[in-house]
Amino acid sequence: MKITSIHTTPVLAPLPRPVRTASGSIERFPLVLIDVGTDAGVEGRAYSLVYLPELLPALDRCVAGMAGMLVGRELAPRDLHVHLQQRCRLFGLKGMTGIALGGLDMAIWDTWARARGEPLARALGAELRPVKAYYSVGLYDAASVIEIAEEARAGGYAGLKIKAGFPSFAEDLAAIRAARRALGDGLALMIDYNQSLSLPEAMARCKALDDEGLAWIEEPVAADDFESCARIADAVRTPIQIGENFNGPGEMRAAIAARAMDLAMPDPQYIQGVTGWLEAAALARTAGIPMSSHLFAEAAAQLLCATPTADWLEVMDAAGGLRRSPLELRDGCVVPWDAPGLGIEWDETAVARHRA
Repeated sequence: MKITSIHTTPVLAPLPRPVRTASGSIERFPLVLIDVGTDAGVEGRAYSLVYLPELLPALDRCVAGMAGMLVGRELAPRDLHVHLQQRCRLFGLKGMTGIALGGLDMAIWDTWARARGEPLARALGAELRPVKAYYSVGLYDAASVIEIAEEARAGGYAGLKIKAGFPSFAEDLAAIRAARRALGDGLALMIDYNQSLSLPEAMARCKALDDEGLAWIEEPVAADDFESCARIADAVRTPIQIGENFNGPGEMRAAIAARAMDLAMPDPQYIQGVTGWLEAAALARTAGIPMSSHLFAEAAAQLLCATPTADWLEVMDAAGGLRRSPLELRDGCVVPWDAPGLGIEWDETAVARHRA
């Protein structure tokens, strides 16, 4: 089976509410939808994501350009992944090229699994199962976070992750304690600093949070500063979570070697798609590190089924306003779709409405 076409569609996907972080707000998610065609009539799909709408045209062109390297080739996901790696070796696979590779890799694996008539997890040799899920939101102060925590409880999630990184630690602590009270017993609470702190400030704030019962503290300092991450992980009792910014499995391997984290959460796009995720899952298994996901809930729900140390699925549903089917949440878990590939089917009316 050969690839005959790969089409891209840039969109600004709607969100229930803006996602505010310590670095700014995301009003809508800039996505590039990727649709693969084959000479057997099998079609596959996935998407790439960039946080800034100003960069959406560049991502669209990058995905389309790299897609042209695949048209006419056999539908063999690992071979195609290696082909793109080789073609991009001189330029590198960070930034736009890495993002484009990750999205294309997911779309190719989706097409391959659809050709087999199986969900991706089953095509990879795993069984579908519910995956423990948490609700992931933005930066909310002590007053506004109460409604968010109640929303997480009402939605049936097993946990809630809120952003942190207010100008003062007192504001962080007030929001965390308000969220904890509103969540009640039985739901996990995580926080994410989104790389916003210096090492001294991160060390002080994280140590001060050790008695707050947090499931983890995420990215307190720059994501690629593995030495500082390791110092914090060694000094703080609360588990330190990093990984969403690993550019490929090689960076995860380096982070493990540096003891930079207690927990890992690769992003299916940044880790270089399904191919990169499977390598990352093997690294996590060898190191005995629980592995969660970042964004891309459709792909991550399938991939966590095939991950030996699978932990949490993040639900910040970037493409939810463009799909035909909502995520299915049951007893605190997302139930992966029992449909070929990733199970994504676009609502073409919504796609047309939000096309950039």
